Amino acid sequence: MRPDDFHSTVAFLQLLISGISVGCIYALIALGFVLIYKATETVNFAQGELMMLGAFVGLALMQVAQLPFMVSVVLAIAAMAAFGVLLERVVIRPILGQPQFTIVMLTIGIGYMARGLVTMVPGYGSDTHALPVPYKGQIWNVGGLVFSVEQVVVIVATMLLCLLLYLMFSRSRVGIAMQASSQNQLAAYYMGIPVKRLNGLVWGLSAAVAAIAGLLLAPMTFVHVNMGFIGLKAFPAAVVGGFGSLPGAIVGGLVIGVVETLAGAYLPEGFKDIAAYVVVLVMLVVKPNGLFGGAMRKKV
Repeated sequence: MRPDDFHSTVAFLQLLISGISVGCIYALIALGFVLIYKATETVNFAQGELMMLGAFVGLALMQVAQLPFMVSVVLAIAAMAAFGVLLERVVIRPILGQPQFTIVMLTIGIGYMARGLVTMVPGYGSDTHALPVPYKGQIWNVGGLVFSVEQVVVIVATMLLCLLLYLMFSRSRVGIAMQASSQNQLAAYYMGIPVKRLNGLVWGLSAAVAAIAGLLLAPMTFVHVNMGFIGLKAFPAAVVGGFGSLPGAIVGGLVIGVVETLAGAYLPEGFKDIAAYVVVLVMLVVKPNGLFGGAMRKKV
């Protein structure tokens, strides 16, 4: 292999690793979209803001409460899970059954409120912060490839979370009940499954996953009030993978992350910002239900 070819291959692999790490963040947020959609057939457009809140809660626990890193991470995830359950019980549940447009506008409003409330926090909301993680700035050099530890942590954490979710949905009674409820809520209710309580748990799980995404993204970028806008890239990931498929959310996130990174490197300036939406348009033309989405039929 010629030196130029070797350097080109290394550069491509470097971009691929970067794209996979970013795609993992998209995948985790897309997981939140899919979890809520499967449970309630609604789309939570505040998912990106839940990620932002999780990052700020973790930052406050580390800097204000002076708690150790791992303790702060666990408490931030638990706090956001509780917040998700409360949000579903107080705000979402009373309007279930209303037109879909009502719920969409409500979740968009929740996102705006979350950003506004965080911005009003003195000394924190309007500034940009670095999350103090123990692996910040560390790199590994393997065969000419430079691995950022932040990227490795994102990829490994996403793999572990996917494994835990798989085990939960396939082995635990709660996970199996969630699957049954997502297939047919009325039938699940008649079988004695507490559908309303499960919907609250799904919102809590979705918020916890969003918090994990925020805590993983923050070391790679910063903690700031507008970091939730990354949800606009995660939504196409859910569409590409198939909106009713959890594995599809992961694959869709990786596809969007890799395509976006490669477009930023090899295509003219500006293509990176629209790459995700170009992929969505192509997918809607070629396979409207997404990579893993089943055919949807409606009786008329």
